Amino acid sequence: MSKRLRDLFQASHQEGRALFIPYLTGGYPTPGETVSLLLAMEAGGADVIEVGVPFTDPLADGATIQHANHVAVQQHVTFEQCMGFVREARAHGLRAPVLFMGYYNPVLALGEERTVALAKAAGADGFIIVDLPPEEAGPFLAACRSHDMSFIPLVAQTTSDARIAKLAAVADAFLYCVSVTGTTGQRAAMPTDLGDFLARIRKQTDLPLAVGFGISTREHVVTVGKIADAAIVGSAVIGTIDAGDGSSRPERLRDFVKEMTGR
Repeated sequence: MSKRLRDLFQASHQEGRALFIPYLTGGYPTPGETVSLLLAMEAGGADVIEVGVPFTDPLADGATIQHANHVAVQQHVTFEQCMGFVREARAHGLRAPVLFMGYYNPVLALGEERTVALAKAAGADGFIIVDLPPEEAGPFLAACRSHDMSFIPLVAQTTSDARIAKLAAVADAFLYCVSVTGTTGQRAAMPTDLGDFLARIRKQTDLPLAVGFGISTREHVVTVGKIADAAIVGSAVIGTIDAGDGSSRPERLRDFVKEMTGR
């Protein structure tokens, strides 16, 4: 397990506040902007940062993040290049934990052990692999454990209690709780049964719970923060980037994160 993640969740629990976790597709809108955008998110108050690994078929993502993946893939952005973004951001002072989020195919292409070792060396803290179930994750989990990297499973509203327990057994930092039945994307309101969903998960585990999918406003973040340990925002980050030009994007993104965190 990543020490940075463990210490951060422990500190936030003691402070009585939920963490804010923004997502950015690596290489979007251009590879040359990724490092400055990562630094801007931390400057705005991001606690943890997800770096999306571009993939041709991001099935769990809605139109906004699908588009970001398409643009990055068209620019030939690779997993190793995403690791390079993190390495460079660390060299420029980035301190927040970083998680690579994406799909199993790029991991398989690079090699499971090699992926984990390179990500660790670059300064990352773990992985969210959307389509890698624990039953098929044995070698990858072993590599994560050997390099003190975290593996973050996803739990959906349709996940059974028995399945939640199995997912919690392979997690070590937190569980990613998918707030809606569907893909990522901005929504007008959070589901009214979100509290019941999280209560059902808490019966199976004491791990921190982070909520993602559909969170796009400060009001959403506040709502989630009252019942969960972290709020994850992706599509609204991409939308903020799209609303600016190259020179203004880092500042716009920093201000967006400030607004979302209320800091």
